[in-house]
Amino acid sequence: MMPVIGGRLRLGESMQRHTSWRVGGPADRFYLPGTLEDLQGFLRHFAVPPLTWIGLGSNVLVRDAGLRGTTICLANTLDQIVLAENDLLRVGAGAGAVKIAHFAAKAGLAGAEFLAGIPGTLGGCLSMNAGAHGGDTWSLVEWVEVIHPHGEIQRLAPQDFQIGYREVRGHGDACFVAAGLRLIPEESTAVMQRLRAWQEKRAATQPLEWPSCGSVFRNPAGDHAARLIEAAGLKGKARGQAEVSSQHANFIINRGDARAADIEALVEEVQSAVQQQFGIRLQVEMCILGEVKHG
Repeated sequence: MMPVIGGRLRLGESMQRHTSWRVGGPADRFYLPGTLEDLQGFLRHFAVPPLTWIGLGSNVLVRDAGLRGTTICLANTLDQIVLAENDLLRVGAGAGAVKIAHFAAKAGLAGAEFLAGIPGTLGGCLSMNAGAHGGDTWSLVEWVEVIHPHGEIQRLAPQDFQIGYREVRGHGDACFVAAGLRLIPEESTAVMQRLRAWQEKRAATQPLEWPSCGSVFRNPAGDHAARLIEAAGLKGKARGQAEVSSQHANFIINRGDARAADIEALVEEVQSAVQQQFGIRLQVEMCILGEVKHG
């Protein structure tokens, strides 16, 4: 008997609908699992390599020619958050970082407030050790669960990975599907006040009304990418409908119908100008995926 696909499989799905920059060409095969068991079955019987994993698409630039193979989206699925112990949350990789921060605050658990400043999912946060306000994701992690390309689930500890600033190595071609986050009990009202203060600061300092990927560049040691970009006179610099934000220089915004090629070219222009003026090569924080469109 032929296995049945659980979840939803779409062909030629535009990635503009699934990235926060609102750019990107079509994914040949775009899969949304309903459950972890759906995902395991799909990987075992239907997935066509190469595999690309995304969440809310907030830290990726998908090029205009799109994605080959199979793109698997975990956003709004595998997103359950439960209080596993008094101060341990079990969180699915598809859960939004903002949702995790609010759940923890309401449960009277501190330490995850910084997640309210990150517009991605837990899976993305784990993949790059996302952080904000001096906090970072892996400082909370007690264990993670990964899924391998043929559907096997494995539980691992932080010491099984090489974890650095906005970088995590050691998971190979496996993808994060869940994590245990160890937090600190504290009065809920106080935690919620800090969380809301950080969200208000983010709203006041970042161009949230325009499509973007969040911060484009990593902060170099002892400095800030935004300061260097602004000092190089690059605020407001545009390429097509892509523009370096005049509000926060480490954001590149889509002012309408920017192409991924416009954004990528503007990233390279910023890197070149900062290197020429300050001798520092800014490294991108986001991931660039897919193929360049020719012609």
